[in-house]
Amino acid sequence: MSFISSAYAQTGASGGGDMMTTLVLFGGMAVFMYFMMIRPQMKRQKETKAMLEALKVGDEVVSAGGIVGKIVKITEAYATLEIAANTQIVVQRPAVTTLLPKGTIKSI
Repeated sequence: MSFISSAYAQTGASGGGDMMTTLVLFGGMAVFMYFMMIRPQMKRQKETKAMLEALKVGDEVVSAGGIVGKIVKITEAYATLEIAANTQIVVQRPAVTTLLPKGTIKSI
């Protein structure tokens, strides 16, 4: 029984330093995760939102399905893309993933 008491006393005396080290380690990992994963994702979301709000008629875009087209009509929720001569499709506005430079599409 005295063996258990002395073992408990020894771990209790040095346990405070180990706990502080553990807290610092977890805090460091949380900061690392924020700067390596969470912050870049938030930045990408902000850029995508700005791009979707700035869409206008005549912009050349790529949809989530990989369809390339020129915006001929745009509403708050939908964009109508001309993907070939006299061929139009309607996609949801968030389905537009990439804004292409002007003049990229030459066949329409």
